[in-house]
Amino acid sequence: MKPAITITYCRQCNWMLRAGWMAQELLSTFSEELGSVTLVPGTGGIFTIEVDGELIWERKRDGGFPDVKTLKGRVRDRVDPDRDLGHVEHANTDE
Repeated sequence: MKPAITITYCRQCNWMLRAGWMAQELLSTFSEELGSVTLVPGTGGIFTIEVDGELIWERKRDGGFPDVKTLKGRVRDRVDPDRDLGHVEHANTDE
């Protein structure tokens, strides 16, 4: 069975578009590896990302929102650890 991603976002904070964009990025990159990406509305400033129930990002714990490189790296580490993410992974972040 392919892994399932769950993104829980705060609807009060209007983070649905951010959650949707992250879901789109993950589906574009991991279209063959993922079984689903689910958006779950919440409240109280919540923003979490889970892979098969394992928390890989929590806004309060991890200090905000993940950038694309971090998000894809954390998902890759769980769904396809040997995969090279190409330019996203090797981009120079000193600019």
